[in-house]
Amino acid sequence: MLHTISLNENHRFRALYARGRHSAGGRLAVYAMKNRLKDTSRMGITVSSKLGGAVTRNRVRRRLRECYRMLEQDTHTGWDIVIVARHGALQSDFAGLKREMRAHLRKLDIVRGNVPDD
Repeated sequence: MLHTISLNENHRFRALYARGRHSAGGRLAVYAMKNRLKDTSRMGITVSSKLGGAVTRNRVRRRLRECYRMLEQDTHTGWDIVIVARHGALQSDFAGLKREMRAHLRKLDIVRGNVPDD
């Protein structure tokens, strides 16, 4: 990914859930908080075992990672982001996931405002 590294420390996830700003919908919930890394963002994805088996969870995780990768060039750097998949993500098409992710990131002021929707 362009300027994003993986967020994989449990204490950072917990900090985002506790102190970060959030936006939630039927398919996704997004938690975000500014980090101290000026030119780098960190992104983590959470898919609960309640959504299905490993194959299903990994498919959802890959789709969310690709949605973020496609939106990444339009995002500001210096953020820690956690994307949480909800049950609606299982039945959603790729365009719907991307549209909802863009809306959440825009609401949290992570996506630049002048970027048109697809």
